[in-house]
Parts: sequence; structure tokens; C-alpha cells
Amino acid sequence: MEIPSPKGFYYSTVKAGIKYRDRYDLALIYSKKPAQAAGVFTTNQIKAAPVKVCMKRIKSGFAQAIILNSGNANACTGKKGIEDTIEITEKLAQKLNINKELILPLSTGVIGMPMPMERILPALNELASNLGNAEPLQVAQAIMTTDTFPKISSKQINTASGVITILGICKGAGMISPNMATMLSVILTDARIDAELLREALKIAVSDSFNSITVDGDMSTNDTVLLLANGESGTDKIERKSPLWRLFKDALNEVCLELAKLIVKDGEGATKFITINVRGAKTIADAKRVAKAVANSPLVKTAFYGEDPNWGRIIAAAGYSGVPVKEEKIEIYINGICLFEKGLPTMREEELKDSLKQREIEVLINLNLGKSQTRLFTTDLSEEYVRVNSAYRT
Repeated sequence: MEIPSPKGFYYSTVKAGIKYRDRYDLALIYSKKPAQAAGVFTTNQIKAAPVKVCMKRIKSGFAQAIILNSGNANACTGKKGIEDTIEITEKLAQKLNINKELILPLSTGVIGMPMPMERILPALNELASNLGNAEPLQVAQAIMTTDTFPKISSKQINTASGVITILGICKGAGMISPNMATMLSVILTDARIDAELLREALKIAVSDSFNSITVDGDMSTNDTVLLLANGESGTDKIERKSPLWRLFKDALNEVCLELAKLIVKDGEGATKFITINVRGAKTIADAKRVAKAVANSPLVKTAFYGEDPNWGRIIAAAGYSGVPVKEEKIEIYINGICLFEKGLPTMREEELKDSLKQREIEVLINLNLGKSQTRLFTTDLSEEYVRVNSAYRT
């Protein structure tokens, strides 16, 4: 199936041999003209070199190219890591004949290893000369690490003045936790919109998508979401008071949510896609704390892997979440079956066993203390997760 790509963006991928031979691991996204730009980055205090460079450059509100690599995170690499990142963008800027400040670098892979500059720098010639010969799907494939499939989503908005396209590309499978999940995501659009509105729209979209997923509770050093808008659609400009503003935000939210769900579905070793709904909380913050405690509990996750209807682990996690809760008010449902209410079990576990064999599972925790609610997506925890992560560097 052909994936619609926004006008004015071009793509390239090459095999640089960063970690593995004979695989595409270096990618370039280029806009025919400088684009309005916004970004959201990891809240981990330890940030990779490309994240630091990206955060500084995006303050201008403009970008024209994004260079991405897999196989090496360029994190915890000191001053040399920063110098390597800047040198890569400098050399690429010369080949593209643009200012290096308009190039945003993204990296993913092993932490603590120096960038193999002797392989990356020579590959830049091919990367630049191949511009326009790759498709977005190939970019998604080039940035995969432990991912088992490429992640991509596209939406189009039909307007009186033409069609606006939004394209999202991302990677992520492990070290996934809110604020943000371990992932790289690039979202491109040909909409005409200023950076200020882009930042606002992206913040909202990320809150309900990438910051609402968790696989293992670990937060990466490299998490980045970038949003570029080059205006090449030729449609009317999106203003805060225009009807297009709502349509654009909704479409962006759909793209981000679809990508976020793909990350969870590809969680390392995962066999279940689990939705945790928390309702009846006093505040949204309380709802999120309970949801995160349940979603990140190894006991809850292993119970779902074993298809064990162990609701006791769920209520225990809610109890240690730090949120004041009342046992006699809590209700717990799994796949629509009530397992706990009014302070007592309902003794309906047998009804649930068959439905736990399904790939997708829905959990509802009603605290019955207020009107706030939230939703979090997570996975189970299997032996395969241990295997993948125990051998990551070897």
C-alpha cells in the first residue's frame, strides 16, 4: 500500500556499517525549503549528544534536514560526542549547500560507544547524492534497532484550497516509559503553519500518545519527536481561529497515537497489548500515577503473560502508587468482567480465563473518588524480553 508523503520532502538511506554490515543504518530527510520546526525531547537528565544539539538548534523554529542513524546512540560520549555530531552536520551541510544549523541530528543504539566517524563521514557522499531515491518506509527501516517491523503512519486533510498531508515515522520497542518512550519520531507535513502553533499542537499530541505508553518503565537518553512543516501544500495558512486548526490537531493526534500503539505492539518480547484505564480519580495526575504503577508492575505484566486473572496484583499496585485510595470504593474490571468491588472479590476469575488468551486486553480501575481519568498502553513481560536485553550489546 502506498503511503502518502507530504509535498516538498525527499528521502535517502545508505549502509554505513555503523553496527552491522550490509544493513541500512543512516537516513536523511530533506525539505526543499526551510520548514517551521518544533520538537519534544527526553526528560532524562542524561541526554545524548544529538539531543543536546537538536534542542539548541530547534529554538530558532526552523529546520531543513534531519539526519538519523541507528546502531549508536552517541550518548555518554563526552565532548567528543558533541564534536562528532556537529562535524557530521557540518559535512552534510556542505554537500546540501545549506546552513548546518538547519540540520537536526537523531541517533539511536548502544549507549557509551564513540561514533564510528571513519564509516559515517564517507557515507555522507552517497547519502546526499541518493536524495530522492528512497521512500519514507525505507527511512523507518533504517532507524530500527530491536524493532521487528518499521513504524509509519500518514493522514490527509481535505480542504477547500487543497490537501494537507501529515506523515509520521518512528522507531521504538524497548526502554519505553512516559516522558518519553525510548523512541525517535519524525513527523512531516506540507501544511502552512507557524512554529508557535506547531509547538502547541505537538505538545498536545505527544501527551496523549508517546507519553501514554510504557513497556518496561525505563526512560532513554535519546528520545526525540520532531515536527516539520514546509508549507508546500499550497493550502490556506492554519491560524488559531481557523477551522483548519482543529482539523490539523486532530489529524496530528491520530498519527501520533497510531505510532505510539505500534511501539507498544512491538514491545520487546511482548505477547499482549494492554490498555490500562483509570477513572474516578481526584486529579489527572492521580489517575496517571495509578495507571503507571499498574502498567509498570512486573507482577502485573507477568500475570498477563501467563494469562492468570490475578487482579490482586492490580489493586496492590494501585495501593502503592502513592495516591490516596479507598479499598472499599475501588472497582477492577478486566475485559469487561468485574473482579473486585465494594472491598470484596466477585469470584468471577473463571469467566475471564478464555478472554486472557486474546492479544489485546483491557483493564479498568475505577477509584470512585472524583471525575478525572486517563489511559495508558503497555505490554506483558516475557522470557523473550530478558533474552533480547541481556544480549543487546553482544
